[in-house]
Amino acid sequence: MSNFEQALSALQQGEVIAYPTEGVFGVGCDPDNDSAIKKLLKLKQRPKEKGLILVAANYEQLLPYIDESALTQAQLNTVKNTWPGPVTWIMPCSEKVSAWISGQHDSIAVRVTDHPLVQKMCNAFGKPLTSTSANLTGEPPCMTTEQVYACLGDRLVAVLEGATGGRLSPSEIRDARSSQVLRQG
Repeated sequence: MSNFEQALSALQQGEVIAYPTEGVFGVGCDPDNDSAIKKLLKLKQRPKEKGLILVAANYEQLLPYIDESALTQAQLNTVKNTWPGPVTWIMPCSEKVSAWISGQHDSIAVRVTDHPLVQKMCNAFGKPLTSTSANLTGEPPCMTTEQVYACLGDRLVAVLEGATGGRLSPSEIRDARSSQVLRQG
């Protein structure tokens, strides 16, 4: 079984995997599996209230999770014009989104990635992955496969091996309603 197949199988079985993103390694799981999300939050020592990002291969994969009707066409166009790419948008969430994903918010952080390996994984899995940096809360994010194995290897079922997209920081985060930058990229 290839490394890619191992990681896909782990996702399908409700496990948490690490994978390279545009700037840092992320850890993620099935956004529709509360048990998997609980494993992810425990692994990261991350509070549920913060919420998680969803990363997808294309905009269509995000549609079940967002409430497009709460945004204007101009706001949607602004968002779509940055994708695929390293910009995460805070958008109103649909009723499908559990509090395990949205945290204490009535919105959800979403991104259409331009990372080919993440696109391949989301397409094979058939939906977005949750995404948060591969590290323990408060520690610097892992930038290489080797760092992931050293920091989290004993806590993960699979690591999708590969290189990040070469950016030196996590994705920029913006609010879709106001276009305000919430985290510099």
